[in-house]
Amino acid sequence: MTEGTLQIDHISKRYGTRTVLDEVTFDVRAGELFGFVGSNGAGKTTTMRIALGVLRADSGEVRFDGRPITHETRTHIGYMPEERGLYPKMKVLEQLVYLAELHGLSANDAHRSAENWIARLGLAQRRDDEVQKLSLGNQQRVQLAAALVHDPSVLVLDEPFSGLDPLAVDVMSEVLREKASTGVPVVFSSHQLDLVERLCDRVGIIRSGQMVATGSVGDLTARAGSKLVVTAPAAPPGWTAGLPGVQVLETHGATTVLGLTSGSDDQTVLAAALATGPVTEFSRRRRSLTELFRDAVAEKPVGQGATT
Repeated sequence: MTEGTLQIDHISKRYGTRTVLDEVTFDVRAGELFGFVGSNGAGKTTTMRIALGVLRADSGEVRFDGRPITHETRTHIGYMPEERGLYPKMKVLEQLVYLAELHGLSANDAHRSAENWIARLGLAQRRDDEVQKLSLGNQQRVQLAAALVHDPSVLVLDEPFSGLDPLAVDVMSEVLREKASTGVPVVFSSHQLDLVERLCDRVGIIRSGQMVATGSVGDLTARAGSKLVVTAPAAPPGWTAGLPGVQVLETHGATTVLGLTSGSDDQTVLAAALATGPVTEFSRRRRSLTELFRDAVAEKPVGQGATT
């Protein structure tokens, strides 16, 4: 299967009168790491299961490289579910070989690939252990190996970093970057937003079954505005009162963190601060993905529809 883009096109899913997904649309491009974030129950797992064909959408379509997903396409997708999807009493090597053969690899190729990923993910000492006897972190590594062992053309990972120690997070991150560098589109969900911000090329935020923001982290945070950090040791409480378009977000001693609405003038703020005495800090700070996510959950506008 050639390199291509995974497209989620106006997917909707309902259970009775409850709408789980409402016209969800985004794409994951070849060679891209796409972070899919949202609160518990927002629709991330349902979207991924529809992409895999585990669930059927009520409307909309999933495509790869411009063509509808078929059974043949699905054999080239690597999927890592949030719940453990392994056979607990099978040994690690035995299980990975079995799964690789299910995806069409020959016995020799399956063994070669299984051994490669066992070594790469630090499981060599556990290769002959039953999965149920592994720690949760090592089970997570085996789960990733199971998603990679057949050399997939697309990776769909549901909470792959859950339960991993910092070293394992680094290994997982390196593997995902490596797969993306070969042209594989990689989409993963995570509640570790600092990791998503550091790792991903683009991000999609879903709330209550609807996509509320899509774009690069830099683009989304830039359009969502920035904070102004002002340290004025002699400024009295309420010194920003009356300044147009200025909202006090936080105060820490002499430091005030301000939010500015579109069109507000930071120079007016500076003049007001200087009028109180010396100013030892005056800087803009771009909002983080975590703050952007909190706004999305709180149903504040976060900058919809970027496609960069």
